[in-house]
Amino acid sequence: MALPPILPVDSHTHTRLCRHASGLPLDYARAALAAGCAGIVCTDHVPFPDDPSPAIRMTADDFPRYLDLVADAQAAPDLPPGFVRLGLEADFHSLLLPDWLPAILDRAPFDLVLGSIHTGPHWDMRPDDPRVTPALVLETFRAYFRKMVRLAQSGLFDACAHFDLPKRTGLSIPLADLREIALPALDAVAAAGMAVEINTSGCFHPAGEPYPSLPILQWMRERSIPILFGSDAHRPSDVAQRFPEAFALARAAGYTTYTVFTRRRPAAVPF
Repeated sequence: MALPPILPVDSHTHTRLCRHASGLPLDYARAALAAGCAGIVCTDHVPFPDDPSPAIRMTADDFPRYLDLVADAQAAPDLPPGFVRLGLEADFHSLLLPDWLPAILDRAPFDLVLGSIHTGPHWDMRPDDPRVTPALVLETFRAYFRKMVRLAQSGLFDACAHFDLPKRTGLSIPLADLREIALPALDAVAAAGMAVEINTSGCFHPAGEPYPSLPILQWMRERSIPILFGSDAHRPSDVAQRFPEAFALARAAGYTTYTVFTRRRPAAVPF
Protein backbone atom coordinates (compact mmCIF):
# COMPACT_ATOMS: atom_id res chain seq x y z
CA MET A 1 0.00 0.00 0.00
CA ALA A 2 1.35 3.43 -0.92
CA LEU A 3 2.37 5.69 1.92
CA PRO A 4 0.52 9.02 2.28
CA PRO A 5 2.36 12.06 1.00
CA ILE A 6 4.62 13.75 3.55
CA LEU A 7 3.55 17.21 4.64
CA PRO A 8 6.19 19.93 4.99
CA VAL A 9 8.00 20.78 8.19
CA ASP A 10 5.74 22.72 10.54
CA SER A 11 7.93 25.71 11.37
CA HIS A 12 5.70 27.56 13.85
CA THR A 13 4.46 25.96 17.08
CA HIS A 14 3.97 27.00 20.71
CA THR A 15 3.89 25.19 24.04
CA ARG A 16 2.40 25.79 27.46
CA LEU A 17 5.55 27.65 28.51
CA CYS A 18 4.35 30.69 26.58
CA ARG A 19 1.33 30.73 28.93
CA HIS A 20 -1.37 30.92 26.27
CA ALA A 21 -0.97 27.44 24.75
CA SER A 22 -1.00 23.83 25.92
CA GLY A 23 1.28 20.83 25.51
CA LEU A 24 5.04 20.35 25.53
CA PRO A 25 7.55 20.01 22.66
CA LEU A 26 7.41 16.22 22.70
CA ASP A 27 3.60 16.32 22.39
CA TYR A 28 3.86 18.55 19.32
CA ALA A 29 6.60 16.45 17.78
CA ARG A 30 4.59 13.25 18.11
CA ALA A 31 1.53 15.00 16.67
CA ALA A 32 3.64 16.18 13.72
CA LEU A 33 4.89 12.66 13.07
CA ALA A 34 1.35 11.27 13.24
CA ALA A 35 0.14 13.97 10.82
CA GLY A 36 2.79 13.02 8.26
CA CYS A 37 5.00 16.09 8.64
CA ALA A 38 8.62 15.97 7.55
CA GLY A 39 9.59 17.61 10.83
CA ILE A 40 8.70 20.31 13.32
CA VAL A 41 10.24 23.47 14.76
CA CYS A 42 9.49 24.56 18.33
CA THR A 43 9.12 28.35 18.30
CA ASP A 44 7.92 29.62 21.66
CA HIS A 45 7.91 33.37 22.23
CA VAL A 46 11.27 34.75 23.29
CA PRO A 47 11.30 36.06 26.88
CA PHE A 48 11.75 39.79 27.42
CA PRO A 49 13.40 41.45 30.41
CA ASP A 50 10.89 43.40 32.51
CA ASP A 51 8.23 41.97 30.21
CA PRO A 52 5.39 44.42 29.42
CA SER A 53 3.15 41.50 28.30
CA PRO A 54 3.89 38.68 30.76
CA ALA A 55 0.82 36.65 29.78
CA ILE A 56 1.92 35.91 26.23
CA ARG A 57 5.59 34.85 26.51
CA MET A 58 7.69 32.45 28.49
CA THR A 59 9.59 34.02 31.35
CA ALA A 60 13.36 34.34 31.45
CA ASP A 61 13.29 31.78 34.27
CA ASP A 62 11.44 29.32 32.01
CA PHE A 63 13.89 29.67 29.14
CA PRO A 64 16.37 27.01 30.36
CA ARG A 65 13.45 24.61 30.82
CA TYR A 66 12.34 25.33 27.25
CA LEU A 67 15.78 24.38 25.96
CA ASP A 68 15.74 21.18 28.03
CA LEU A 69 12.26 20.19 26.84
CA VAL A 70 13.15 20.68 23.19
CA ALA A 71 16.34 18.68 23.72
CA ASP A 72 14.26 15.89 25.29
CA ALA A 73 12.02 15.84 22.20
CA GLN A 74 15.05 15.80 19.92
CA ALA A 75 16.38 12.74 21.75
CA ALA A 76 13.09 10.84 21.90
CA PRO A 77 13.64 7.29 20.57
CA ASP A 78 10.27 7.17 18.80
CA LEU A 79 11.10 10.19 16.60
CA PRO A 80 13.41 10.20 13.55
CA PRO A 81 16.82 11.85 14.00
CA GLY A 82 16.68 15.53 13.13
CA PHE A 83 12.87 15.58 13.22
CA VAL A 84 12.69 18.28 15.92
CA ARG A 85 14.36 21.66 15.47
CA LEU A 86 14.91 24.45 17.99
CA GLY A 87 13.48 27.86 17.23
CA LEU A 88 12.02 31.02 18.68
CA GLU A 89 9.39 33.57 17.72
CA ALA A 90 10.46 37.09 18.65
CA ASP A 91 8.18 40.10 18.65
CA PHE A 92 9.99 42.94 16.94
CA HIS A 93 10.98 45.59 19.46
CA SER A 94 13.36 48.06 17.85
CA LEU A 95 14.85 49.30 21.15
CA LEU A 96 15.08 46.03 23.06
CA LEU A 97 15.83 43.20 20.66
CA PRO A 98 19.15 44.34 19.13
CA ASP A 99 20.84 43.78 22.51
CA TRP A 100 18.62 41.13 24.07
CA LEU A 101 18.02 38.65 21.24
CA PRO A 102 21.69 37.91 20.38
CA ALA A 103 22.35 37.13 24.04
CA ILE A 104 19.43 34.68 24.02
CA LEU A 105 20.57 33.04 20.79
CA ASP A 106 24.08 32.51 22.15
CA ARG A 107 22.70 30.07 24.71
CA ALA A 108 21.79 27.24 22.32
CA PRO A 109 22.18 26.11 18.67
CA PHE A 110 18.99 27.60 17.29
CA ASP A 111 17.71 26.55 13.89
CA LEU A 112 15.12 29.24 13.17
CA VAL A 113 14.19 32.69 14.46
CA LEU A 114 10.78 33.99 13.41
CA GLY A 115 10.19 37.73 13.48
CA SER A 116 6.66 38.92 14.19
CA ILE A 117 4.61 42.01 14.93
CA HIS A 118 1.74 41.64 17.36
CA THR A 119 1.23 45.20 18.53
CA GLY A 120 -1.19 47.56 16.82
CA PRO A 121 -4.84 48.68 16.83
CA HIS A 122 -5.86 45.92 14.39
CA TRP A 123 -6.36 43.55 17.34
CA ASP A 124 -9.39 45.53 18.51
CA MET A 125 -10.82 46.71 15.19
CA ARG A 126 -13.88 45.01 13.68
CA PRO A 127 -15.16 45.63 10.15
CA ASP A 128 -18.74 46.10 11.39
CA ASP A 129 -17.77 48.84 13.85
CA PRO A 130 -18.89 52.20 12.40
CA ARG A 131 -15.85 53.86 13.96
CA VAL A 132 -13.58 51.66 11.82
CA THR A 133 -13.52 53.80 8.70
CA PRO A 134 -11.71 52.84 5.48
CA ALA A 135 -9.19 55.61 6.17
CA LEU A 136 -8.45 54.22 9.63
CA VAL A 137 -8.04 50.69 8.29
CA LEU A 138 -5.71 51.93 5.55
CA GLU A 139 -3.52 53.81 8.02
CA THR A 140 -3.45 50.74 10.30
CA PHE A 141 -2.10 48.63 7.44
CA ARG A 142 0.41 51.34 6.54
CA ALA A 143 1.75 51.55 10.09
CA TYR A 144 2.05 47.78 10.35
CA PHE A 145 3.98 47.37 7.09
CA ARG A 146 6.26 50.29 7.91
CA LYS A 147 7.22 48.37 11.02
CA MET A 148 7.68 45.23 8.93
CA VAL A 149 10.27 47.12 6.88
CA ARG A 150 12.19 47.89 10.07
CA LEU A 151 11.86 44.27 11.20
CA ALA A 152 13.46 43.07 7.97
CA GLN A 153 16.18 45.71 8.05
CA SER A 154 17.15 44.78 11.62
CA GLY A 155 18.97 41.65 10.40
CA LEU A 156 17.79 39.74 13.48
CA PHE A 157 15.43 37.22 11.92
CA ASP A 158 15.36 34.34 9.46
CA ALA A 159 11.71 34.56 8.45
CA CYS A 160 8.59 36.70 8.89
CA ALA A 161 5.63 35.24 10.73
CA HIS A 162 1.97 35.93 9.71
CA PHE A 163 3.06 38.64 7.28
CA ASP A 164 -0.31 40.38 6.75
CA LEU A 165 -1.67 40.05 10.29
CA PRO A 166 -3.82 43.25 10.25
CA LYS A 167 -6.48 41.31 8.33
CA ARG A 168 -6.93 38.97 11.32
CA THR A 169 -10.33 40.33 12.40
CA GLY A 170 -11.64 40.54 8.84
CA LEU A 171 -10.19 43.92 7.90
CA SER A 172 -9.31 44.51 4.27
CA ILE A 173 -8.08 47.25 1.97
CA PRO A 174 -8.26 47.60 -1.83
CA LEU A 175 -5.73 45.47 -3.71
CA ALA A 176 -4.05 48.52 -5.24
CA ASP A 177 -3.49 49.99 -1.78
CA LEU A 178 -2.24 46.66 -0.45
CA ARG A 179 0.28 46.47 -3.27
CA GLU A 180 1.53 49.99 -2.62
CA ILE A 181 1.85 49.34 1.13
CA ALA A 182 3.20 45.78 1.10
CA LEU A 183 5.81 46.01 -1.68
CA PRO A 184 8.32 48.11 0.31
CA ALA A 185 8.15 45.51 3.10
CA LEU A 186 8.63 42.67 0.61
CA ASP A 187 11.56 44.49 -0.97
CA ALA A 188 13.13 44.82 2.49
CA VAL A 189 12.52 41.12 3.20
CA ALA A 190 14.11 40.15 -0.12
CA ALA A 191 17.10 42.43 0.49
CA ALA A 192 17.61 40.83 3.92
CA GLY A 193 17.54 37.32 2.43
CA MET A 194 14.63 36.34 4.68
CA ALA A 195 11.82 33.87 4.12
CA VAL A 196 8.11 34.37 4.79
CA GLU A 197 5.90 31.69 6.31
CA ILE A 198 2.53 30.61 5.02
CA ASN A 199 0.73 30.63 8.35
CA THR A 200 -2.46 28.60 8.29
CA SER A 201 -3.89 29.92 11.56
CA GLY A 202 -5.61 32.67 9.57
CA CYS A 203 -8.02 30.05 8.24
CA PHE A 204 -9.50 29.87 11.74
CA HIS A 205 -9.66 33.64 12.27
CA PRO A 206 -12.21 36.02 10.72
CA ALA A 207 -9.62 36.61 8.00
CA GLY A 208 -10.67 33.21 6.67
CA GLU A 209 -7.42 32.53 4.79
CA PRO A 210 -3.74 31.93 5.49
CA TYR A 211 -1.25 34.69 6.13
CA PRO A 212 -0.25 35.98 3.59
CA SER A 213 -2.88 36.18 0.87
CA LEU A 214 -2.38 34.88 -2.65
CA PRO A 215 -1.57 38.32 -4.17
CA ILE A 216 1.18 38.84 -1.59
CA LEU A 217 2.52 35.34 -2.28
CA GLN A 218 2.65 36.18 -5.98
CA TRP A 219 4.57 39.39 -5.27
CA MET A 220 6.91 37.35 -3.06
CA ARG A 221 7.50 34.86 -5.85
CA GLU A 222 8.41 37.70 -8.20
CA ARG A 223 11.12 38.65 -5.68
CA SER A 224 12.30 35.05 -5.13
CA ILE A 225 11.41 35.24 -1.44
CA PRO A 226 11.50 31.70 0.02
CA ILE A 227 8.53 30.29 1.89
CA LEU A 228 8.09 27.98 4.83
CA PHE A 229 4.94 26.53 6.36
CA GLY A 230 3.66 27.15 9.88
CA SER A 231 0.49 26.17 11.68
CA ASP A 232 1.08 28.56 14.61
CA ALA A 233 -0.19 25.64 16.67
CA HIS A 234 -1.18 26.36 20.26
CA ARG A 235 -2.31 22.77 20.88
CA PRO A 236 -0.73 19.57 19.61
CA SER A 237 -3.90 18.84 17.65
CA ASP A 238 -3.33 22.08 15.68
CA VAL A 239 -0.08 20.86 14.11
CA ALA A 240 -0.12 20.96 10.29
CA GLN A 241 -3.67 22.29 10.24
CA ARG A 242 -4.77 23.19 6.68
CA PHE A 243 -1.35 22.39 5.20
CA PRO A 244 -2.79 20.83 2.02
CA GLU A 245 -4.62 24.11 1.33
CA ALA A 246 -1.45 26.06 2.00
CA PHE A 247 0.43 23.81 -0.41
CA ALA A 248 -2.18 24.55 -3.08
CA LEU A 249 -1.91 28.28 -2.40
CA ALA A 250 1.87 28.16 -2.75
CA ARG A 251 1.58 26.29 -6.04
CA ALA A 252 -0.93 28.83 -7.32
CA ALA A 253 1.63 31.56 -6.62
CA GLY A 254 4.25 29.66 -8.61
CA TYR A 255 6.28 28.04 -5.82
CA THR A 256 7.78 24.58 -6.30
CA THR A 257 9.98 24.44 -3.18
CA TYR A 258 9.78 25.45 0.45
CA THR A 259 12.58 26.24 2.89
CA VAL A 260 13.81 24.47 6.01
CA PHE A 261 16.27 26.11 8.38
CA THR A 262 19.01 24.20 10.19
CA ARG A 263 21.35 26.18 12.42
CA ARG A 264 19.79 29.25 10.79
CA ARG A 265 20.91 28.17 7.32
CA PRO A 266 18.17 27.72 4.71
CA ALA A 267 17.79 24.73 2.41
CA ALA A 268 15.21 24.37 -0.36
CA VAL A 269 13.00 21.29 -0.35
CA PRO A 270 10.98 20.36 -3.48
CA PHE A 271 7.25 19.95 -3.08
